[in-house]
Parts: sequence; structure tokens; C-alpha cells
Amino acid sequence: MARELLDLLWRDHPAARQGGARGPRAKVTTSQAVDAAITLADTEGLEQLTVRRLAAELGISGMALYTHVGSRDDLLVLMADAVHGSAPRRPYLGSDWRTRVRQLTDADLALYGGHEWLLDVSDQRVSLGPGTIAKYDHDLHAFDHTGVSDVDRDAALTFVADFTRAAARARRPDPHAADMAEVWSAWRARLASYVGNDFPLARRVGAAAGAVLNTSYSPEASWEFGRERVLDALAMLFRAGSDDSGPSL
Repeated sequence: MARELLDLLWRDHPAARQGGARGPRAKVTTSQAVDAAITLADTEGLEQLTVRRLAAELGISGMALYTHVGSRDDLLVLMADAVHGSAPRRPYLGSDWRTRVRQLTDADLALYGGHEWLLDVSDQRVSLGPGTIAKYDHDLHAFDHTGVSDVDRDAALTFVADFTRAAARARRPDPHAADMAEVWSAWRARLASYVGNDFPLARRVGAAAGAVLNTSYSPEASWEFGRERVLDALAMLFRAGSDDSGPSL
């Protein structure tokens, strides 16, 4: 029987509780099982990750795998925390909080790009893991010298993280989707004839945006516009004249 999820998350901590009955040395470790699961999810998608498939990849039985993780849901939590823990945590550049938050959001967007399956893991128990807490601590420093309370700092980070996660979903590639730039180029004139004068505002705004973006929708343009509006909203929260100088982690 596997240890409780909290103990599995903190399995490498000096105070970690050791569980399970004594016996022969296991063929694989919990960390090896988690790493193999991450590789499988990265290469083939989360839908291909089953206990049976992972056990086969590791060369062990499904029952043996269950001695490392109690369930597939627990495995997903362990995977997400491991990815958070291994993500690069580079020092923040500059003393301006906007620069730091842009750096934070760029890093999160890249993390989702490298592990798209993270977007499908919504288990809040992930927040209890060491990798996630280390990432949380680093991300909070993006709001150094803004003068906000600890509660508002946490809320500001959640606000930014939720926006980034939503933007990452919008940028997620769809193998069945058409190239909208090509579709827009081929169909925009005919579309205008269909729309006619029935929807004048949509026709005017859509034509103006399409001329700039060369498509009916650009995730990149939405990302840049939305992130600046997020920063503008945060600026209203941060105290005017707060000390926004000095080094950040």
C-alpha cells in the first residue's frame, strides 16, 4: 500500500514518514515512476497515461505500481508538483514590478508549452507539494516592493496565474483546427459579402482587426493585450509611491 499523498509529495524531505511493509527492494522508486509518467504525458498526452500503461513502461505490475502511488489522481498531483519543482527559477531582472510580472508570466507560459497536460490537472492538492511551494515562494517575489499586504500579494499572484493559465489554454494547438491566417486570407472578402449591412459594427471592427492581425483571432495579440490590462489592474492595487527599488530574488 502506498503512503499518503502528503508523505509521497515530501518523500525526499529529512522528516518524511516512511511507509509500507519491509520486504525486497522495489524495482523502481516513486520518483522514477513519476518521471516516467511525465515523459509519457509529454510525448503522448494525458489520455494515454493509465496505471496499466505506466506499469508496462516501467516493467512492473500494476499492483507493484500501486505501492508507489495510491491512485491515478494522486499520480497526477505528484507529476505536477515534480514539474513545478524542476522548472527554472531565474532571478528577476530589474526593480520594476511590471518587468518582474512579465518575466513570471513568460516563464509560466513556457512551462505550459512544455507540459500541456498541466492544463488538465486542477487538483488543488498540488499546492501542498514541495515543488509547488518552492515555485510559489519564487513567484511571490515578483511583487516585492509594491507595498501590498500578504493577503493581497497572494491574490495578485493568483490573478496573474489564472490569466496565464487561460491564455495558455487559448494558445493550445488543436491538430484538427485550420490555419486561421490562411482561412482569413481566402475567405474575408466573401465573408464581407455575407455579413453585408446586417452587422455593421462587427463588420467594421472585424475588418480593422483582421487587417492588422491578418486573421480573425490571434492568441499572441490577445496575450499581449490581456497581460497589459492585467498589469494596469494591479497598478491600481499597489500603493502610489511605494518603494519599488532594490533587489528581488
